[in-house]
Amino acid sequence: MVVSFIISKVRAYLKYREMVRELSSLDDRALSDIGVSRSDILRLAKTTAISA
Repeated sequence: MVVSFIISKVRAYLKYREMVRELSSLDDRALSDIGVSRSDILRLAKTTAISA
């Protein structure tokens, strides 16, 4: 039970880091095209990783 909880947290963190890395690699115009500002990246990645 505890192991599955830890594994789920690690997976969420890895998903968070991947999303931050991918969104950070986009230029401002590409971010604007998808409706995301650079200041939204961390928040968006966190809420997405938690909900998955």
